[in-house]
Amino acid sequence: MPPPQSASDSAAKRQRVLLVTGLLGAGKTTALRVLEDLGWETIDNFPIRMLGQLIGKPGEVTEGLKPPLAIGFDSRTRGFDPHAIIERVKRLTERQDLEVTTLFLDCSGQELERRYNETRRRHPLAADMPAASGIAAERELMEPLRRWADMVVVTTDMSANDLQQQIRERFAPLSEHGITITVSSFGFSRGMPPVADLVFDMRFLDNPHWVEELRPLTGKDAPVAEHIRRDPAFEVVFGQIRDLLLTLLPRYEAQGKAYVHVAFGCTGGRHRSVFTAELMAGALREAGYSPTVLHRNLGSRAADLVEGIGTRT
Repeated sequence: MPPPQSASDSAAKRQRVLLVTGLLGAGKTTALRVLEDLGWETIDNFPIRMLGQLIGKPGEVTEGLKPPLAIGFDSRTRGFDPHAIIERVKRLTERQDLEVTTLFLDCSGQELERRYNETRRRHPLAADMPAASGIAAERELMEPLRRWADMVVVTTDMSANDLQQQIRERFAPLSEHGITITVSSFGFSRGMPPVADLVFDMRFLDNPHWVEELRPLTGKDAPVAEHIRRDPAFEVVFGQIRDLLLTLLPRYEAQGKAYVHVAFGCTGGRHRSVFTAELMAGALREAGYSPTVLHRNLGSRAADLVEGIGTRT
């Protein structure tokens, strides 16, 4: 007689199903592309009434574990009925062979109007009315799904890269530590990162921007690295931040936190923050972690207007 399966073994064999929906223009297509890159099978504009046929019946024999499945749908689906969809999904969540999650992408009406104007696309629910009318009608139609969703991501202040990062943080496979870490750099002059868990301000360091031969370089270049390391405060503060992260990360993991985003900022996001992020990622790798490194503003122009004429921050 085979030994009984533990709860963790049973959970490991459940197929992950992610329903991705939300307001048109809020980022569904972007989210599905990232999920595909992460190894999910993705289907967009799926007729949700056929969800049962797509997933199959409980107990159907298949070879190996099915890959995670992401299904995109929105208000354009024929016969779209939010309440009927919710009832259908409720039945699926009761199945022991499935792990079903609903992700709703939201965005402010003003930002959606801007996006429609930029792309010169007509809102499907607007007919001959302004885009604002279609957006308002769609928001009312989608509200039951928004309330029902397990996750709501508001993309109003996000760039496409910001949304991609948030999807990676939420749905990337876990590392051997059980926690996925992102280390990033950014420039305060271009706005705070919207999804960071821990933010460290490196503007107290001597700024390579004010050294003419270093200005066109970045924190990945050796002369910039040497300049930053010569600042008496750098090694002390870097060591303190490293020790803090190595203390916090196991505790986050013990509490079930799956994703941690650590961001380092400087004025323009090209020198001090880039060097510190790269060095910290290396320190975390030495400790057994596998961080992803992102540099939000590394390709931005090194401009005096950004760094601040007459200031030395």
